[in-house]
Order: sequence, then C-alpha cells, then structure tokens
Amino acid sequence: MTRKKRKPASFDAMVKFFIRTYDIPTRKDINILMKRLDRIENMIKKEGLRRTTRQSAKSNSSKTRRVNKVVTATDTVFKINKQSRNGIGFGDIRAKRGFDEKKVRNAIYRLHNLGRISRKSRGIYIAST
Repeated sequence: MTRKKRKPASFDAMVKFFIRTYDIPTRKDINILMKRLDRIENMIKKEGLRRTTRQSAKSNSSKTRRVNKVVTATDTVFKINKQSRNGIGFGDIRAKRGFDEKKVRNAIYRLHNLGRISRKSRGIYIAST
C-alpha cells in the first residue's frame, strides 16, 4: 500500500499552532494590554490630582491638624508592663484593661519576640531595657 503524500506544514501554520496551544500573547494582545494600562494610569493621575486639590483646600481651612494615633493592645500591655518595676502577671494585665485572654497572650508573645519584654519567671513579665 502506498501512503498518501501530505503537504508539508508551513512555518506560519506551525507558529500559529504553538501560539494557540501554549497561550502565547501576540502583538495584538500586548497592544490591547498597553492601551488598558495607559487608561488606568490616566485615571490614577486624575484621581491623584483631585485628591491633592481636595487636601490642599482642607489643609488651608484647618492649619492645626492633629493626627489621632491608634493605640494597640500590644502598646497598652507594654505600657502597663513598663509601669510595674517588679514585673506583672498575666492576670494583673487582664484585670487592669479587661482584655480577653487571647488578646493578652498574643500581645505578650509579640512583645517577647520583639525583645521588648522578658520573662522574669513563670507568668511574670518585665520590660527589657
């Protein structure tokens, strides 16, 4: 039996096959993405200009502006610990602020890992200097 002679595959056909099979972006795809990026950048620039004009108007109206500092539970536990000279226990910290047990444990764990407090004995923590 003789085999049918096939047309040799063209180079263009092979390239198209690989592009479709492996989801390789084409020049057209990249141009579309570039247009979208340009549009997003322009939107960000416009929004940034709007914010700066709003902020400058607000800053002119109130020159003395205070920033409210957020005090975290970790900061509070450290402050309590720093005030006690001989160290403070876990129950005392809970009693002073009324935090949950989990919140106090996490705060103590963070402070110990940061090196801001050390364990004097079991359940007693003291501020490191």
